Amino acid sequence: MKNTVFSQKIYPFLLAAYKWYLLTPERSLDTAYQAAIKIKEIEDKHFNGNKIDSEFTMYSTSVMDYFQADLQKLLKTVQMRLTEFKASRWFSNESKQKAAIKAGITYSSPASILEKLEFIDQVTSKYINNDIDTTYNNPPSPVVKVPPNLVNSQSFIPKTPDQANPNIRKGKANSTSLLPRSILSTITRLQVELDPASEQDVVKTFRQTQQRTIISIRFILLLIIVPLLTHQVTKALVVGPLVERFRHEETGEVFLNKEMEEEALLELQRFEEKIKFEALISNAPPLKDVEIETKVKEKAEELAQEFRGESANAIKNVFADIFSVITFILLLLISKPSIAVLKDFFDHIIYGLSDSAKAFIIILFTDVFVGFHSPHGWEVLLEGVSRHWGLPANRDFIFLFIATFPVILDTIFKYWIFRYLNRISPSAVATYHNMNE
Repeated sequence: MKNTVFSQKIYPFLLAAYKWYLLTPERSLDTAYQAAIKIKEIEDKHFNGNKIDSEFTMYSTSVMDYFQADLQKLLKTVQMRLTEFKASRWFSNESKQKAAIKAGITYSSPASILEKLEFIDQVTSKYINNDIDTTYNNPPSPVVKVPPNLVNSQSFIPKTPDQANPNIRKGKANSTSLLPRSILSTITRLQVELDPASEQDVVKTFRQTQQRTIISIRFILLLIIVPLLTHQVTKALVVGPLVERFRHEETGEVFLNKEMEEEALLELQRFEEKIKFEALISNAPPLKDVEIETKVKEKAEELAQEFRGESANAIKNVFADIFSVITFILLLLISKPSIAVLKDFFDHIIYGLSDSAKAFIIILFTDVFVGFHSPHGWEVLLEGVSRHWGLPANRDFIFLFIATFPVILDTIFKYWIFRYLNRISPSAVATYHNMNE
């Protein structure tokens, strides 16, 4: 009895595991085939059906690094799964094939297997010899062809093969030379300038820079325009009708917070005082209390209508802003190549500035956001945001925010100067300290 119960519980698991084992060749080949399809999709979508290489596109270095990382991952998947496919096919004999047939497993036809293998070889043959074997077994020396006058740095020295491959160990004979490095750099630069292909490299680099600038500006405009359009469209077509439907003008609250009510009362009081003052300085007969009360009542109704609309507008802004934030996040998620291009664009702009320009931008940024007069700006900004959403401007929260956030921002900024800028451009840091003093 115990053996029967044991066999009923354990046998299905053993059978499923055996089926999984018998399907290993099929599963490995399908995984490699899907990886090859993804490589082909990248080639067709971004490289016009050509090889994933900088020769066939105008993308910047950062974008090419992004595509190369995906390529290496997919090629590794293909290589591992094909190895698994070959090993599992080697262990598969005639008896196991008969067992698979008894277990109800049907393999793909030999023609289908050959078709998938041919497709995988067709896609990966362009990369196996160049991108895998060459990269890991025998790294090539980079060709030193650098176009002058288009590099965003103050002085550019072309990299030698040893500088381009930092993993190569240098001995004492390689670390020193008979001539100064500046002379060798000058000779190398002259070689580049006298190279007949340097003009083509200049044109190619200029086109890449132009393409990077166009992509970056277009992406910045998308990040600004699309959320704003989403805010206006959703507010007018989606959020607005829903708020007006559930919030009637007559029954809806006039004021969302006490600040709105105090503002309306103050304006009504000033209107009443203005009427009395105009009656006193004019030659007209004095107004009766009934007339004054009538005018004040009309003004009160006008203010109620105005603040009721402002309250409804604040509610609409909350939901419309949520849609705008969602749109902005979706743009960032689906635009990873554009983000890489934008990062490269800003790197070339910022690090290509002179030391004095960098110091000027740093001082301007710190004085605006964390300087002596920055609390007034933060106060106006927070009050504007709270009014935009119909929230009461909590003075305690505003003062606490001003007392903590600029300090944290200043600490982060100083750490960035000490950690990164001091290493990349120490002269800019020295200029910043001199200007700041």
